[in-house]
Amino acid sequence: MLTSLNKIIQVFRSLRRQLFSVLCLLAAFVAVFSIFQVSPANAAVDTYVRRYLQATEPVSLDVDGKGQTAQFSADDLSAGKELFETHCLNCHVGGATLPDPTVSLSLKTLAGATPPRDTINGLVTFLREPMTYDGSDTSFWCRQVPESWMPKAQIEQLAAFVLRAAQKAPGWGTSQF
Repeated sequence: MLTSLNKIIQVFRSLRRQLFSVLCLLAAFVAVFSIFQVSPANAAVDTYVRRYLQATEPVSLDVDGKGQTAQFSADDLSAGKELFETHCLNCHVGGATLPDPTVSLSLKTLAGATPPRDTINGLVTFLREPMTYDGSDTSFWCRQVPESWMPKAQIEQLAAFVLRAAQKAPGWGTSQF
């Protein structure tokens, strides 16, 4: 009986060592996997936004030219980039304006428009009711973006992307894009 009990104890010790080895292997696997996993917070952030717009933390952008600012996250700018690519890219590659190359999406050009378009509200107003660069007439180059097509939050994300790109993206709105 004592021999049987010793054999049972040896079997349990062997099982315990094997179980310990399996647990160590599983822990190592989890550790390695977690290193390569993309965090959910950065999953929706576009690489261009992170790299060229330098938006890893929320960025503050001018809302009205009177000191009011709004914070836009990297996710907001990524959503704005997606909207830009879907609706604006055909005419505004790299911040240029293909129908009229003299009017780009650079900060200097946006600020020189009448009314100025270098703020969130300025760009939103333009997108809702597009006007020529000098503000004298309705523009037929850009299509009107009504609230029913693009709600306020989305159009602000689009405007935020354009402004941040004009601030940070190398070559944005220039002939060197």
